[in-house]
Parts: sequence; C-alpha cells; structure tokens
Amino acid sequence: MNFAGGIPSTYYSKYVVEGLGGTAVIIGVIGFVSNMILAFVQFPGGVLADTQGRRWIIVVMTYGVAFTYILYAVAPTWHFIVVAAAIQNLCLVYQPALMAMRSDSIHFEKRGMGFATITFLSNIALMFSPIIAGFLYLQYGLVPGMRIAYFIVTVFFLAAATLRIKLKETLEVKEEGRNIRKVVRAYPQTVKESLASWKILPRSMFYLFLANAIFTFAWAMSLSYQVLYATDPNILNLGGAEWAFLATLQAVATILFALPGGKLVDKIGRKKPLMVAWLIVSPAMVLFIYGDFLRLVVTFLLIGIYSAFYNSAYFAFETDLVPRKQRGKMVGFTRFIIYILTAVGQVTGGFLYQYISPLLPFIFTLVSAVICVLIMLFFVHETKEREN
Repeated sequence: MNFAGGIPSTYYSKYVVEGLGGTAVIIGVIGFVSNMILAFVQFPGGVLADTQGRRWIIVVMTYGVAFTYILYAVAPTWHFIVVAAAIQNLCLVYQPALMAMRSDSIHFEKRGMGFATITFLSNIALMFSPIIAGFLYLQYGLVPGMRIAYFIVTVFFLAAATLRIKLKETLEVKEEGRNIRKVVRAYPQTVKESLASWKILPRSMFYLFLANAIFTFAWAMSLSYQVLYATDPNILNLGGAEWAFLATLQAVATILFALPGGKLVDKIGRKKPLMVAWLIVSPAMVLFIYGDFLRLVVTFLLIGIYSAFYNSAYFAFETDLVPRKQRGKMVGFTRFIIYILTAVGQVTGGFLYQYISPLLPFIFTLVSAVICVLIMLFFVHETKEREN
C-alpha cells in the first residue's frame, strides 16, 4: 500500500492544479473535506476496535478504500477528487483498529525497534515510488501518468486487502455481531467514553498529544504545497524529475535512520529522540525556503531523519502511556483531533500560500517545531510502568 500510494502522491498537488483545474486553495478544500470526514469516523472506529475486534473492520474497509482510487484515475475535474476523497475517508474508519492492532503486537521492551521496523520496511517500499512516478511523468506527461498511477494503486490496494484477510485478531471480544449501525447510533456515548478515558492517563500523555497536535496543524499547512513551491518557475524552479529524486532521497534517509533510531529509542527512552526529531525540522524549513538544488538535498535528508526518529519515538511513547483496553478509544479520540487540525491546517495553508505569501506555511512549520521541543522539555516525562 505504501509503495503504490506513494506513486501518485509524488505529484498529487500538481495533478489537481495543472491537470484538473484546481488551485492551492482547492487543494486545501479537498484536504479539509477528507480530514473532517476522517475525524468523525475515528470515534466509532475506536469503539468498534475495542468492543468488536480489530481484524474484520480492517479487512472489509481496505477493499472499500481500494475502489475509491478508480475515481482518482478517471477524474475529469477536481470535483471528482473531492467525492473520491470523501468516500475513501469514510472507509478509513478502520484506522483506530489497525493502529491498536499494531500496538498490541509489539512487546513494550521492543517498541522503539518495533515501530522503527515498520518505518524501515514501509520506506523501503516507498523509496521506489517517486522513481516510478518520475518515469510516468517524463514518459506520458502529468495527467496520463497520474491516471496510470492511480490504476496501479487500485490493483495494489486490492491485493493488500486480500493479504489482510490473514491478519490474526489481537483482542479477545464477545461475539455480539458486527453492527456498525449500532455503534453510529451510540456516537454521543462514544465521545463521552473517549473523553473519560483521559482521566486515567498520566498528564504527560496530554502534553505529548498537545505537542503533536501543534506540529500536525503546522505541517498540514505546508506539506501539500511543497511541490508547488519547489517547482514554481517564479520561486525555486525545480524540474519534475528533480522533485522525484528528492522524494526518493527522503525515503532513503528514513530507511537509513529508522533502525538505529528505533534502537536508540529503546536504549535511552522516547523523549530525547522525539525532541531531536522536532529540532531537525526548523533548519530543514529554512533550507527549503531559500533552497537551491543542493540545499533541497539537505532539506529532504533532514526530513527523512525527522520521519525516522518521530515514527519510532512518538508511537512508542503513546503506547507506553495508554493501557491496552483503552488504545482503540484513545487512538480514535487523538486521531479525531489530529484530523480536524489537519483539515483546518490544509485549507489555512492553501489560503496563506495563494493570497498572502507562499513563505508563510513553511515559516509556521519552523516555529511550531520549536514550540514542540519546549513542551517536551518542560512538561513531558517518561513512565516506567509499561503495559504490553
């Protein structure tokens, strides 16, 4: 899924703007719709994961996600992308179950290496995606190349959904029937239960989540507009093939640092590697804003290192602080907030980029990374009591 999904994502923003008649603001609107829907399926998804098991919803909904990519492939205008994204994110109700299953499956003594291994393997697959995207772009042009890419995604996601049938359930549950409608009707109670679960969590979990929420908002403001900023003839004027190279370089850097980062997280704890991850972002954004090709090479190397350290340290830290029976609901709640912030961040970033200054989204990302480091330094503490 990572390999296939990474192919069209390389030029997604250019596809919407130059191929389907969108703008920077439209990219933000699509992101807003996608993430708002994704936010509101997190609570029922979390309760389903904790009450009716993880496996079944993961398998069924992965098939649903696969078929939505056909709409991406045949879209004549950006309006079709909005519809496809809306349906796709409804199907991603399985996310809390998948993340809870992943956390359940990694022993607490090996969480750093466990999450690092996931990052490592995912980015090995992802490393080849921009290369294929660049080939399709050069061989067929932007729009035909992207349509081919999305058909490739459809086939690979169907294969992945079939492979997920072999997943083994990690939570013992009573057989009460797979009734999604019942869970939806109980939505208000679900929200109440998720909020109540914070009462039993250490205060460090709140501040850890707060730091992550701040950075998520800022990162959403800038991420979708990196390719537009870099390839704009009036800004950095980077070629399409050069952009594919940089995306590949980022994946390579993540691969090289994933396992050492995971080992470090298990050896010295979660806090320091996570602080290092956020510290790296600020100089990366400075280099990106004033980038030539060599500066952009350094930028994407730093972003790759950030990704490796963040994925190992944050998810291990979160898992340490949340008991097993609360993980589905907690994942549902935290992702609810994260996706709302992502939605607002994307549309805000698009507005700032198009109507005020293309620099602003990247400056906000730089500042937010510093704020996150300060929160981690003064308010977040590790726990010795870790439940598997």
